[in-house]
Amino acid sequence: MSFKNKVVIVTGASSGIGAATAIAFAKEGANVVLVGRNETKLAKTEAKCAENGKQEGTLVIKADVSKSNDAKRIIYETIGKFDKLDILVNNAGIVGITTVMDDNTMEEFDRIMNTNLRAVVHLTNLAASYLIKTKGNIVNISSVAGQVVLEGASAYMTSKAGLDHYSRGAAKEFAKFGVRVNVISPGPVITDILETLPVDLPAQAMRPTPLNRISDAEEIANLVLYLSSDKAIGITGSIFVTDNGMLLN
Repeated sequence: MSFKNKVVIVTGASSGIGAATAIAFAKEGANVVLVGRNETKLAKTEAKCAENGKQEGTLVIKADVSKSNDAKRIIYETIGKFDKLDILVNNAGIVGITTVMDDNTMEEFDRIMNTNLRAVVHLTNLAASYLIKTKGNIVNISSVAGQVVLEGASAYMTSKAGLDHYSRGAAKEFAKFGVRVNVISPGPVITDILETLPVDLPAQAMRPTPLNRISDAEEIANLVLYLSSDKAIGITGSIFVTDNGMLLN
């Protein structure tokens, strides 16, 4: 799959699925916009993109997608450098643990929803006119948590279930313009985020799958590229689960 001269925004590109996706696009000739909060990790992703693609084709934007001004700056700087946008990969996401009775329930709910759902809605709105011009597409990274129950993760589950349904609505609205919107829902994936979680959630999320394996970030990146390519020209409003059979449990 060639993405030569395509312009791709990848949020959460500092590590994990985002980094793997950015590098994969760079290998296929794309101009990649790396968005994240960790400058050190973004620099590592940038270096790997340069090794595998064209050095001048990478733009690094340190930004917090949950902040409105940062979201606007992401689109503004992308168009300023490349003058177009072909693909938006909304990958940035956070996880948190809180129960319905915790004192910080609302604070945690707002924090998670602002990043996992509101930011996607905002970036989609800001990018819409540019994607319509290029007949581009959007890939949103969700989670099987939007379809299963993980104790103590109600806010995270809600954000992903909301993302799934929002994506369907966006796909319906964009279809008349030839813009596609799809969702990838991974199960357990080996990424940095697992290291930051309380011990009980990984224990739930990482329980054995029917295929007796856990995905790596490159597997998800491969699916992102497929859905972003002309090979998936007839696919929109779909949710692709890649969970090693986790939902079968």
